[in-house]
Amino acid sequence: MHIREGNERGQQEPIKYGDVFQVSGDLASKPIAPQDAVMMQAAETSVFGQTVMGGPAAVMQAAAAQNERAGVVGSREVTDVAGQQGVTVSETDLPGTRIITESVGGQEQSHKAITIGEALEVSARAAGDKPVEFSDVAAIQAAECRATGSDLITPGGLTATAQSAAAYNQAVAEDEGKVKLADVLTGATAKLPADKAATREDAEGIINAEVRNDPDLKTHPGGVAETVAAAARLNVRET
Repeated sequence: MHIREGNERGQQEPIKYGDVFQVSGDLASKPIAPQDAVMMQAAETSVFGQTVMGGPAAVMQAAAAQNERAGVVGSREVTDVAGQQGVTVSETDLPGTRIITESVGGQEQSHKAITIGEALEVSARAAGDKPVEFSDVAAIQAAECRATGSDLITPGGLTATAQSAAAYNQAVAEDEGKVKLADVLTGATAKLPADKAATREDAEGIINAEVRNDPDLKTHPGGVAETVAAAARLNVRET
């Protein structure tokens, strides 16, 4: 999943189909729209009785919500490909297995393996306005260690930058003047000396780190732990 950033903070480009699914042609360049997600949710519900956790509908809903918040799509907007060709969910039972196919505009929605660095970039967009706190530092450090396979903190790396940001924020009274997650995590993949696909074990370690260091013992919506966990669920589903 490659996340494209705007030229300036606050001018975000939309999350497109090609950012989160292995699709090609015209669909790849289309922003994921709210009504696309609604159609996929309805299609999944008609087959499974509910939406699939971590499935295409959930991914599309999160992307569409982010696009709507950024002002790049409207709440009633639908992608022309999805509107004209529709979305489908089919289920085929074979001996010992069940094959699920979900498509938009005739293209199957197959996820790319999402790396830890790419998940951090998603967090930069989903919770980018959150001031950096020490719970974020703990999660970022756990994420960086798992991505690189090393416990060493790289000078000028993500963890070191997050530590400096959290320390700075402690002395700033107003949130407006604090360093935000987007300041630290934008372009995270390029800032990591190494990267790897997110796994369930990675997610569990990062969740534990964030929760242990949070005053309320919980993760932040769209934060580091939640985005890595979502990436791990998608990766497991596609193996």
